Amino acid sequence: MYATTYHRPGSVAEAATLIGANPEAKVLAGGQTLLPTMKQHLAAPSDLVDIRRIPGMAGVSAAGGVLTIGAATAHADVARNADVLRHAPALACLAAGIGDPAVRHMGTIGGSVANNDPAADYPSAVLALNATVVTNRREIAADAYFKGMFTTALEEGEIITAIRVTPPKRAGYAKFANPASRYALVGVFVAETASGVRVAVTGAGANGVFRHKGLEAALAASFTPEAVDGVKISAEGLLSDIHAAADYRAHLIGVMARRAVAAA
Repeated sequence: MYATTYHRPGSVAEAATLIGANPEAKVLAGGQTLLPTMKQHLAAPSDLVDIRRIPGMAGVSAAGGVLTIGAATAHADVARNADVLRHAPALACLAAGIGDPAVRHMGTIGGSVANNDPAADYPSAVLALNATVVTNRREIAADAYFKGMFTTALEEGEIITAIRVTPPKRAGYAKFANPASRYALVGVFVAETASGVRVAVTGAGANGVFRHKGLEAALAASFTPEAVDGVKISAEGLLSDIHAAADYRAHLIGVMARRAVAAA
């Protein structure tokens, strides 16, 4: 690994100042993506700004009909939190299926959403649940947040502090996981929210997570597994790689959507 300077700020404001003063700095939360890329010499940040121990950055609260999850909350803590299990059990199920135990106890929800890996689980939940990404500067609606593969609406020096979710009427998640990495070859999160049915697909899109309008329309008419069967899933715009061809991913979208609805 290259030489880097490690910082452990005591507040979000201090972290933002450190990042602003060091253009090549990177935020460190769980480090499950950043540290491996540094070991492979694919990233060489001048400074690491560790936000995990900042007071208030981790933990879950439920108040006023809203679930607020701190950005530094580990996947394992999301999976077993009583408020998440009560108000958004599909999100807890998703978190419980990320990676392996070591990854789940170190990786964080904010890190995953900030990185926006095209095969990550959390982006599908954030998009389908119409969640709000809260930063040190503003609040960003899910539909405006995801911009493409590894690309988000975050600006330079902007730090995610929380993910805010309005509990859905019902929701479910299902994924076909890569047996080695446990990343999603295809993952589908379905949710019936106050604003209607939303379906988000991860692992399949060439531009990252996306909503599937055809599935949303079908499930809005009939929120049943059988409703998925009548939806044509196109392979256009889907990933095709050594793990799965685009047409196979298209098939998996239908299968995972059906399972997600059944789980809901």
